[in-house]
Amino acid sequence: MHYRAPDSLNIARHFLDDRVEEGRGGRVALRTDSGALTYDDVRVLSNRFGNALVDAGVQPEERVIVSMPDGPDYVGALFGILKAGAVVVMVNPDLEPEGIEALCAYTGARAAVVGGAAADGFREVPSGAGTVVLDVDDARVTEAIAASSPELDPFPAHRDDAAIWLFSGGTTGRPKAVVQSHASYANTTELYGKGVLEVSEDDITVSVPKLYFGYALGSNLFFPFSVGGSAVLFAERCTADALFERIARHRPTVLVNVPTMINRMVSHPTASEQDLSCLRLATSAGEALPPELHRRWREAFGVELLDGLGTAEMWHIFLSNRPGDVRPGTLGRAVPGFDVELRDDAGAPVPDGEPGRLWVRGDSRATCYWQEPEKSRQAFRGEWYVSGDMLRRDQDGYFVYCGRADDMLKVSGKWLSPGELEDCLLRHEAVKEVAVVGVPDARGLVKPVAFVVLAGGGGSESLGSDLQEFARRHLQPYKYPREVRFLKDLPRTHLGKVDRGLLSREAP
Repeated sequence: MHYRAPDSLNIARHFLDDRVEEGRGGRVALRTDSGALTYDDVRVLSNRFGNALVDAGVQPEERVIVSMPDGPDYVGALFGILKAGAVVVMVNPDLEPEGIEALCAYTGARAAVVGGAAADGFREVPSGAGTVVLDVDDARVTEAIAASSPELDPFPAHRDDAAIWLFSGGTTGRPKAVVQSHASYANTTELYGKGVLEVSEDDITVSVPKLYFGYALGSNLFFPFSVGGSAVLFAERCTADALFERIARHRPTVLVNVPTMINRMVSHPTASEQDLSCLRLATSAGEALPPELHRRWREAFGVELLDGLGTAEMWHIFLSNRPGDVRPGTLGRAVPGFDVELRDDAGAPVPDGEPGRLWVRGDSRATCYWQEPEKSRQAFRGEWYVSGDMLRRDQDGYFVYCGRADDMLKVSGKWLSPGELEDCLLRHEAVKEVAVVGVPDARGLVKPVAFVVLAGGGGSESLGSDLQEFARRHLQPYKYPREVRFLKDLPRTHLGKVDRGLLSREAP
């Protein structure tokens, strides 16, 4: 399967205005706690945002930050920026205020559309920084947007023009801005959203991650909008209770999930009382999904769960299990339209069954990391994106995640995937969450250390010994954790992933 985006492409028209022109303007596009918006409503809102930004001096190709809670204003601002021909910079609304001025300088943003708690930090940005701040919670701003024209023809962008910047999920140093084109978003929507998930106008999506994640932006906005479906949005932080409530209220058909929330849902005291029969499928990405957690999900809810892998550098999912074709513990197979290979450090292919570094190519590959030429050269090689992820492929073409290259452990001269040990320990009834990292001992030899969050709290030396013995019985002897440490919670990065770097630094 292959998709070729047209040369003239603005994804605001592609995902929004085209639905109205098809006669779907009266269909529900967004479902929120305060009511629903149709495609006509979203189109008008986006036009008003776009005109307000143009009135504020925003020019085509300039960057505009979006940092606010999920909701209609977020969607209106995003499409409005694109219609004005500008570039959306997706920013975590929980960003610490002290990092905002540096962010504005790094991105060179001409404007920022903000709201909620994020607005406080942006109000402190010096006027000399050159970033015009539009706070949607400010009555003067909302009045100006409401007074703007409801008509705006989308800027005639080229398929290769920058559309949206995403931030990579690195655990060390400043996150890198990944520059993605209009074509990338159209491409994966066709290949994965329509080709694998088979989204239709009857689908209602809901997401655990918020829209500033590329994973959620696709699965809970662009995919349903591409076919006239609808998306459930809510501003509050996602918890199991909040999610169960929205599922009961809106009865979505597709749940966009992550392993951390999957764990919280299956561990919830009322899990057996929840009715998830409206879901035709759920997806998982962002972190490896242990087979044991997959088993608990199917046992608790009976909903097909598709694990997959995507990166900001390729925008979205390019490895995935398929409806009716799920192998727990694997990432599935390559999405048609993407080529995936595993290679060693010299760039040579590795045989099936052996871990290798991920190489992937397809028409969703990013242009570069902004102002990071050396890292761009390392990651983007010809048509390929070279990842730091280590995978292995079986003889049937199914891929298994082994960990980041920096996270793989050489123990007793043999490779150990932290995920394998984590999945083993997760099968112990006392374990709620676990992360395994490598820590050098006094001789400089790497030893696996397990950081464990218990289902009932507490922890003791004897329980640590029990977990070590449990791993010895279920895995090859060298794979057991040399030490077990108990935590109340696992630390996480700005993208919600387990912060293994912090664990390894604090372990000695």
